[in-house]
Amino acid sequence: MKNDISFVVYGRYALFSDPVTRMGGEKFSYQVPTYEALKGIAKSIYWKPTFIWIIEKVRVLKAFRTQTKGVKPIKFGHGVKKSGNELSIYTYLVDVAYQVKARFVWNEHRPELAQDRNDGKHYEIAKRMLHRGGRQDIFLGARECQGYVEPCVFGEGAGAYDDLPELSFGLMFHGFDYADETGTGRFAARFWRPVMRNGVIEFPAPDDPGLIRKDIRAMQAKRFNPGENFADAAEELSRFAQNPDLVAYPDAQTLLFGGRSEGE
Repeated sequence: MKNDISFVVYGRYALFSDPVTRMGGEKFSYQVPTYEALKGIAKSIYWKPTFIWIIEKVRVLKAFRTQTKGVKPIKFGHGVKKSGNELSIYTYLVDVAYQVKARFVWNEHRPELAQDRNDGKHYEIAKRMLHRGGRQDIFLGARECQGYVEPCVFGEGAGAYDDLPELSFGLMFHGFDYADETGTGRFAARFWRPVMRNGVIEFPAPDDPGLIRKDIRAMQAKRFNPGENFADAAEELSRFAQNPDLVAYPDAQTLLFGGRSEGE
């Protein structure tokens, strides 16, 4: 099955905020990206509800540096005196770069999309979107932290912590369990204790029993209906192949028709 990609993501700032520090409006970034943040980046490159991105590991390329900024976010409240802006202190990571290895697996909790489980086409689209910098904007933990992605060979090049045998980060947020990915009808949070070895952090899968889970609330999965609010991979490639002005994949014609025109 063709289902894995490797990419480098980098930017001037990143904010993978520790939820413990958000009390009172302050934000302080973890030293490394969370599983959920990297999954969101992979989804911004390319995503369909047919599959789920699994982040396997991340490699830290640059040394940890932080910068504190005073910001004035909107203060929500009732009445004139309780609204407006307030001063908060955000602590960002500065000049970050990471190599990420990810793969997609079919979402077995969406049987209505079973006909779209074509690994070859999804894999080709994902590669092309990665070469184009992603289908959607890339953010490093927060919207004000613009990121950029490029394909890479995981492990290639020098990293800031290649010679550091081990570094533990204590209890950290891992990610969310969504109802459409678990089939449980519940929304929950996951936590774990990551350890970086020679600059690389390997993530446990979301269904790993060793993760610490906190149930939050009931959640209803959104339903996708082909032809109404969902276009499968074949339909997207067909649209691009038939309309040269919208071609996002130069070889879409080859992928669909083996180099022949549609009518042949």
